[in-house]
Amino acid sequence: MVIDTEGPVVIIGESINPTRRKKLVETLSRNDFSFAIDLARAQIETGADVLDVNVGFPGVDDESLMPLTVQAIQEAVDIPLCLDSPNPKAIEAALKVAEGKALINSVNGEERSLEAILPIAREYKAAVIGLVMDESGITQDPEKRFSIAERILNRAIQGGIPQEDVIIDPLAMAVSADPNACLVTLETIKLVHDRLGLNITQGASNISFGLPNRVELNNAHMAISIWNGLTCPIANPAKITAFVRAIDLIRGRDDFAMRFTDFFHQMEALKDTEK
Repeated sequence: MVIDTEGPVVIIGESINPTRRKKLVETLSRNDFSFAIDLARAQIETGADVLDVNVGFPGVDDESLMPLTVQAIQEAVDIPLCLDSPNPKAIEAALKVAEGKALINSVNGEERSLEAILPIAREYKAAVIGLVMDESGITQDPEKRFSIAERILNRAIQGGIPQEDVIIDPLAMAVSADPNACLVTLETIKLVHDRLGLNITQGASNISFGLPNRVELNNAHMAISIWNGLTCPIANPAKITAFVRAIDLIRGRDDFAMRFTDFFHQMEALKDTEK
């Protein structure tokens, strides 16, 4: 799987995450990976290109559980993985068993984060997501967010990580809490795209917390984000893939509408098998 600023949008499936998924917490707590595998397969069927894997919940030994989960998923499906944990030791443990090239979620502009994560990414030849926050927290100034992105990129390159292996997360925040939240994120995306030429990710549903009609609101934000340079959103593929295929077609990233039509044929076939 190639994430490319000039290519079609790559969807990173978000569903293997215990947040608000009681069943995933319960099953992972007893080293039962069947539900995680079910989530993996469901996301692949609905259009995921990469799977985010997060096993964080209160009391978890993620340094042990993360590699076990990665191994179980890899035995069941063949798809690139995004290893999602705030614990560098859990990330490294997962990288030791990950097949192919993994993506780390994430590093940020704090010195301790840069020193902990970047050497691991280099050692295991992993790509890395950089969050535009640092010791001062999350700024609402797009130029300052850009400066953090630039710092992460420069430190990555200095540490032997190729530029193409750095993906920036501009931090999408809830527009219900701040009317300018989306504008700040969109401007950050544009700055990173125009000045650094990097791939860009973000949580596709982050902006709509607390509001009705979340899918429509998320898709409106995604459309503008993709136009400004977003390349690999982290999302529920069941809710975003049809929309993304349509945008890629409109942007001239889908010759003869092949991916657009193939996806809808796959969805029709999936519906038939469920009857």
